[in-house]
Amino acid sequence: MKIKRFFAADMRQALGKVRDTLGPDAVILSNRKVEGGVEIIAAVDYDEAAVRQAATPQVAEPQPAADAAGAARYQQVEAGSAASRAEAQADPGPAPAAASPGPRVADIQWSQDPAIVAMRNEIHELRGLLENQLAHLAWGELNRSQPLRAGLLRRLSALGLPQALCQALAGRIAGDLEPEQAWRQVLALFAEQIPVTNDDILSEGGVVALVGSTGVGKTTTVAKLAARYALRHGQRNVALITTDSYRIGAHEQLLTYGRILGMPVQVAANHEELATALKSLLDKRLVLIDTAGMSQRDLRLSEQFATLREAGIPIRSYLVMAASTQTPVLEEAVRAFGASRLDGCILTKLDEAASLGGALAVAAQQQLPLAYVGDGQRVPEDLHPARPHKLVALAASLMQQVEQETDDDTLAERFGGLATHAHA
Repeated sequence: MKIKRFFAADMRQALGKVRDTLGPDAVILSNRKVEGGVEIIAAVDYDEAAVRQAATPQVAEPQPAADAAGAARYQQVEAGSAASRAEAQADPGPAPAAASPGPRVADIQWSQDPAIVAMRNEIHELRGLLENQLAHLAWGELNRSQPLRAGLLRRLSALGLPQALCQALAGRIAGDLEPEQAWRQVLALFAEQIPVTNDDILSEGGVVALVGSTGVGKTTTVAKLAARYALRHGQRNVALITTDSYRIGAHEQLLTYGRILGMPVQVAANHEELATALKSLLDKRLVLIDTAGMSQRDLRLSEQFATLREAGIPIRSYLVMAASTQTPVLEEAVRAFGASRLDGCILTKLDEAASLGGALAVAAQQQLPLAYVGDGQRVPEDLHPARPHKLVALAASLMQQVEQETDDDTLAERFGGLATHAHA
């Protein structure tokens, strides 16, 4: 049996040295981390029984008491000699802390072998290339066999809708329609999936809190709602509250709106102050609460939710979302702010959005009712009740204005894997 010690910067390099020096039949006896890397002790012509026999003290035959001391000395000499013979076959160097027998030769797997790692990476690349080619072939076949369906998927994708929703909508359209007729039908189907609240804030009143991320237009939307309600029911019936105690001068904008509109504005930094403010405004038919703008990842968000829940008075919460925000960010905001039960949402900054389909798709898929949409800074003109068919038509118009068109490579990646089931 030949035993050898190996040092390397990492385990992969050490195993490579073992393989190069001792061959594929080597057995790893031990491994440990040392200063500057790892240490491996390996062997070839490994005889497990011999190693264990050398490491195990021999049991002597029972002897008379007079010979006990001599027997003990004999056993120590034998054990030391066996250990010395095993160590003499190893390379000189510091002995390992604990050299335990390693796995059998048949159990060794060279998973970190550079050649095997390279082969695995190459197989992975080939698989990706093959899947890409198959997706392109499937997408091309769908274009040839079902051009209407492929055209709808192309336009829905350009509208900004996610893959699953595109597939679901296109799958409900008959294949014998004219392209434009099919397009109108699929847009109508999309509009039917967008829930709305039917102008409930201005018609029902109550206590309403607007929540949302920083910069989405909550304060301006509060002013628009207050002004519209005052036009219908009189300014005496409206009051404003702000809970934004985080930003310097955060109250000033709402206080300015309050002075212009002739409405009282109160500041509440915690749930006790909010409860006190709400009780003092029980004679108001509509109380609008402008909350602090926070990122959906802000840890203080839970404090804001607690403030609303512990006020002691029922509060309806509406999420304010900017239409110009990327779809994944909107989805994350819905999940985060949804921790405080949402009664609906208000979509702002339609005038700044290059695409509207993604935001509408989030409302449809999350079943979050749309209450109002804002398309400018004018108070109160640029606020309108949400109308699904008008919003979908606007989304389609924006798509045409910016000439959004998804390239075939992207479409193949999105729909090519599913195109093989198009005839099902």
